Amino acid sequence: MQRTGTTRRGALTATGALALGAVLTGCGGDGEAADGRRPTRSGARADAVRAERALREKAVRDGARLIAHYDLVAEAHPATAAGLAPLRAAVREHGKALAPPRAKGAPDEAAPPAPGPVSTDPGTAVKELAAAERRRADAHTEALLTAEPELARLLASVAAAAAAHAYLLTELGKETAA
Repeated sequence: MQRTGTTRRGALTATGALALGAVLTGCGGDGEAADGRRPTRSGARADAVRAERALREKAVRDGARLIAHYDLVAEAHPATAAGLAPLRAAVREHGKALAPPRAKGAPDEAAPPAPGPVSTDPGTAVKELAAAERRRADAHTEALLTAEPELARLLASVAAAAAAHAYLLTELGKETAA
């Protein structure tokens, strides 16, 4: 019988791949632009700061959307709330760690809209959360390619945690369905 979903071996492989990606991201090129000219330091730095801020803001928005999904599942299926609470708390902490520094007096961003309705079956609803965590892990892994080394290490760590969450949610979904 073939297993489906995330296995421990798969989660460990993904974690190793993410760590390798974080190390390789630290090895940059020679800084030449596509047209062969070297960018100015101040212009390149400003571009890097904007790119990092955009990556961080996207990660925070995606995390807030995922927290809203956790809330919907816990509200629709109270029996799952205890199992979801620690994972939801971890997603919230990831959002705090990824949040870009705010300027003084900057307004808080509005929370993204909650995802659509959740499944009426608790096991299926939890498995949908697992799929959302897998997408989050994939998105952070993809972002490693363009992130500066420090942010890449943080993204790799959060992606590994999201992969672990996906595994745990898959198992919780099996238990809930039984």
